[in-house]
Amino acid sequence: MSRTVLKVENISKQYRLGQLGTGTISHDLNRAWAKLRGKEDPYLKVGDVNDRGKIGGSDYVWSLRDISFDVKQGEVVGIIGKNGAGKSTLLKILSQVTTPTTGQVKIKGRIASLLEVGTGFHPDLSGRENIFLNGAILGMTKSEIRNKLDEIVDFSGVAKYIDTPVKRYSSGMMVRLGFAVAAHLEPEILIVDEVLAVGDQEFQDKCLGKMKDVSEEGRTVLFVSHNMAAVKGLCKRSIVLKNGSIVFDGSVASGIAFYLTGLSADTNKGKIENRHRTINTGRAFFREIKLTNSEFENGNSIYFNKNIKLNCKLEFLKETEKVLFDARFISSDGIEILHTMNIYEGDYVNIRKGFIDVNVEIENRLQPGKYFITLGVHHSDGLSLDYLENILEINVLNVEEESNKGLVYDFKLGYYRPNAKWEIIQ
Repeated sequence: MSRTVLKVENISKQYRLGQLGTGTISHDLNRAWAKLRGKEDPYLKVGDVNDRGKIGGSDYVWSLRDISFDVKQGEVVGIIGKNGAGKSTLLKILSQVTTPTTGQVKIKGRIASLLEVGTGFHPDLSGRENIFLNGAILGMTKSEIRNKLDEIVDFSGVAKYIDTPVKRYSSGMMVRLGFAVAAHLEPEILIVDEVLAVGDQEFQDKCLGKMKDVSEEGRTVLFVSHNMAAVKGLCKRSIVLKNGSIVFDGSVASGIAFYLTGLSADTNKGKIENRHRTINTGRAFFREIKLTNSEFENGNSIYFNKNIKLNCKLEFLKETEKVLFDARFISSDGIEILHTMNIYEGDYVNIRKGFIDVNVEIENRLQPGKYFITLGVHHSDGLSLDYLENILEINVLNVEEESNKGLVYDFKLGYYRPNAKWEIIQ
């Protein structure tokens, strides 16, 4: 039976908006006075839930609230949730970068963390020197680190710059070296945040492979990512965070479905609230999105083989040149399977200030099942003006609207049914 290597007991983390620490001397004195008298911290009784889409009535906010879970040796756990759900705060507490306001974390073994680009690196030291520094922090001897050095440098792919100060590294090089150090210095627990998004696809694949190797060696991995395909491929268990609380803890497939369904809840009704936005620059807004097929009037199901029609109402706060629109389809287990943009069939468009309508009809070659639609409006230089992740949910039925073939289509036949030409010669 695997032993528990990480035990999280009722941890919460409170911040004061716009301040470092508690923010004022008076608040610090109030806390200290309560502690001297054996009383509860008075500021634990106040504070808003960590919901970015709502204006709170307090200066205090709970980034995490009453989080509890255990992790066994060798488990690979995916921690997922929207931006601002509390994932990074949780990992910082587990990595002992910051302390919880209440609760405690019990750890057995060494932890290596890669939380953000350059974490744990001294900018004026070379890559080589930082490898030895990180190893020493983990409690390894110089000879142990030296034995791993060639393997770390080879994996990172930055051998040419290993004796260059890391402050001169690009973000991608920093991530490469940081992950190589964290994964190869034999920690009992490896914690990896979304930083892999910085690396190229080849390096991301190497990292995922290395994390699998680490778990097969009996070590524990905690992995945060918005890439549901990566989470599904690596993890066996998922924890879903929402507004600083755990809302799901179970199998990875069920966790991903729970997360995606939660993102799309109530959005098929049309109007878009601020809480639905993943990215926004303040220059353009999706104001309303509707599925215009007649069958969507009473739900979100569509017949097999029937095209999907969308109407999007947007507001541009200023005249904007070279704009493009895109739509992505994501499966119920988090895999992006389709992508379309208006510039595939045309060109960038110049948009006037004010309200516009965008209509799109998408050929439906999807196999039966649940899918989520992500919509975005972007500038030609890559800047996302407004981006709504998994904003709509549709269900493709396993029967056609009109068919005399008597076929019932099976979702087990993959995600996508391609156009194909069959020639039968007798």
